[in-house]
Amino acid sequence: MHNNLVIFPTPKAEGKCTQVAQKTVTQYDDGERLFLELLATEDLDAQLAKLAVEAREFEEVLRAAISAAYESGDGEEQAHLFLQRILYRINRLKLFWYDDLRLYSNERSLYLASCQHEIEAAWQSWELGYVDIPALQQLNVKQALIDRAVEDLDPELSADSRYIREEMSLAGYCHLLAIASFDGLVEGSRLSRVLGGVANEVQCTLVRVLLEEYGNGRLSRKHSTFFAQMLAELGMSTQPEGYFDLVPWEVLACANQNFLTTECKRYFLRYCGALTYFEVAGPAAYKNYLAAAQRLLLSAAAMGYWDLHIREDERHGRWMLDDVALPLAAQYADDGWELVLGYDQEKIMSDRAAKAVVRSIRLR
Repeated sequence: MHNNLVIFPTPKAEGKCTQVAQKTVTQYDDGERLFLELLATEDLDAQLAKLAVEAREFEEVLRAAISAAYESGDGEEQAHLFLQRILYRINRLKLFWYDDLRLYSNERSLYLASCQHEIEAAWQSWELGYVDIPALQQLNVKQALIDRAVEDLDPELSADSRYIREEMSLAGYCHLLAIASFDGLVEGSRLSRVLGGVANEVQCTLVRVLLEEYGNGRLSRKHSTFFAQMLAELGMSTQPEGYFDLVPWEVLACANQNFLTTECKRYFLRYCGALTYFEVAGPAAYKNYLAAAQRLLLSAAAMGYWDLHIREDERHGRWMLDDVALPLAAQYADDGWELVLGYDQEKIMSDRAAKAVVRSIRLR
């Protein structure tokens, strides 16, 4: 505040704030518990009449969260977390986890689809508020993509990047791995959702990226295997989603955005633009993590994933720009700006997630 003035709440006001916050957290916890009960119900759509009370109670929490998250400025933190957790639990049904087959009985539930649509409609409108769509539509798309890739390939170190490189402790590094394992242990899975269709050079490049992520079909070379080795070396769980409760909503939002843009073919250009940013910018982030691991004198196994990604994603970034994004910009002259939209949204959301992860590490 100005003049270093700090105003502390009175004990009475502080107590009220704490009580309200606790009530809100309990409300969302109860809402998620109700949702999990619905999700686990065999043939949910056919059982909804029997579960009318539970469904109504969940929907009341859902709509309150949507209002709190997307209709009041930056929104309420717990509301964002609740909504992204619910959305992710619906989205993950699109991937196979090699578990009990009965867990997928509601994969095509119309009720779950309606909940998903209600969240996504409000969330996507809110996310698009951070982007100047008319300005993107006026761009020279090819030049805009090239300029962005040059800038993001080797960015200046931010304060958070310096913290990771120079100050983060071993406990902080483990916390970072725990959150990153949410994506690292199923890496590349969502990319597989866009590969079907007519064969051309773009499609084949995307297949090459996926194949490298999957170790060209060898489990020992699959990128997620290297991530699991890092976790095991530090005595951490290698179970996918094992640290789900640590994942900030900002990270969940990135995953849910990927699900949305890979499941909806209308968003194909947006997804390709987003993947271009992800592959171009990835090495810069991984270099920070590698530098931290080296400073902490960790073993090669405890940092091998980062080294692998720095090398491979530099190549993937070139592929995505030269062989996917730019050819698509040429092919879709009227809609090519959506590539830049996807690129910019991925950058905005990734930066937001990175800040949330560092904040989580500092607060642990």
